[in-house]
Amino acid sequence: MKKLMTIALALALTIGLFLPAMAQEAPLKVAAIETAYGAEIWQEVAAGFTAKTGIKVELVTDKNLEDVITSQMKAGDYPDVVMLATGRKAALTETLIKENLLEDLTDVLSMKVLGEEVLVKDKIAGGFTESSLTNPYGDGKTYLAPMFYSPCGLFYNAGLFAEKGWELPATWDDMWALGDKAKAEGIALFAYPTAGYFDAFFYALLFEVGGPEFFEKATRYAEGIWDTPEAQQAFDIVGKLATYTEASVPSNANNDNYLKNQQLILDNKALFMPNGTWVVGEMADAPRADGFQWGFMALPAVTEGGDRYSYTWFEQLWVPAEAQNKEAAKQFVSYVYSDEAASIFFEKGGAVQPIVGLAETLEGDNKMFFSIYDTGAKAALGNFAATEPVEGVNFADTVFGTVNSLVSGDKTRDQWVEAIKVDSDKLREALK
Repeated sequence: MKKLMTIALALALTIGLFLPAMAQEAPLKVAAIETAYGAEIWQEVAAGFTAKTGIKVELVTDKNLEDVITSQMKAGDYPDVVMLATGRKAALTETLIKENLLEDLTDVLSMKVLGEEVLVKDKIAGGFTESSLTNPYGDGKTYLAPMFYSPCGLFYNAGLFAEKGWELPATWDDMWALGDKAKAEGIALFAYPTAGYFDAFFYALLFEVGGPEFFEKATRYAEGIWDTPEAQQAFDIVGKLATYTEASVPSNANNDNYLKNQQLILDNKALFMPNGTWVVGEMADAPRADGFQWGFMALPAVTEGGDRYSYTWFEQLWVPAEAQNKEAAKQFVSYVYSDEAASIFFEKGGAVQPIVGLAETLEGDNKMFFSIYDTGAKAALGNFAATEPVEGVNFADTVFGTVNSLVSGDKTRDQWVEAIKVDSDKLREALK
């Protein structure tokens, strides 16, 4: 009997040591930026993943995630999964793209969503894994998974337009006429949170002036592209818009005071601002003018009857090439597209993913925002191509950040354009 008990104990220890160890000895390290959607969504999704796989998740969330993980990565301690979009001031994601330090996630698209029978690629809405935001090298491979998305365009107070009897501008000529009318009543035509918000604006504008082919050439720094009539038209529009922008905007266009610029719309001190759907949550508790009601539209067309575009901004999820737990990381990426995870993201944080059929379930303001592509606007996707790092060149600062100086008058339209040309030439060489 004693011998049998010894064998049974040995067998139990073997099972206990080896089978669970496969799931438990290597926790999955997930690092997620904490935005207006909150941190709770990631806590619940991490718990859901653990419940399905037995894999423990070590979760880090922070509003300044780059500050938390950059030093760790320099020391060789990499997260396995990172939720951190391009377009942030620290440009950590862009740096890893330029240095080829992201794991290829193309195979995840052919995996089944964890806990479901559908493939990941069939769950993600069309076009979202076919742009430079997910396929940065133009090689047909996906390195960043599309996450929370938001149609970007011009937000305004629909109540004010109804009160004044003003029509929304269909063209840029209409926009300038409205700006003159509003100025006579002490209202600026335009404001923006920070100059960084001109990324979505400018990308949509490039589509409007020249279409997808022009956009592709411009964002890949084609030789002479900034001297074309299409580019000059885009520069003219931004330059003129700067003269219609509320004068106080540049002084508050920073991470500490950007809400003051957004407040200009709620106080009827400016008519339009470029933004994404998250602005509703950010300003939920802010005071507002009587009768205020959110309105949202695509950019005005450059010609009567021309195409109007709304840029689709989305966040990205990625796996560092140096991650130690890549198999589990890819399982986690597949799980975030499950109905279970999507429900947590939306119900707990109001975050919407590019999942087929999800927008049809929305109500209220969200239905208005996410149906913009059903009411005539075209979707603009993509951004400036990643290159090898070029010393002294930050193209986002050159193209978008300079808008503050255009509004303040510290730089002219021609100085802005010349700087774009110089940096674009340098990046074109780096792209070869």
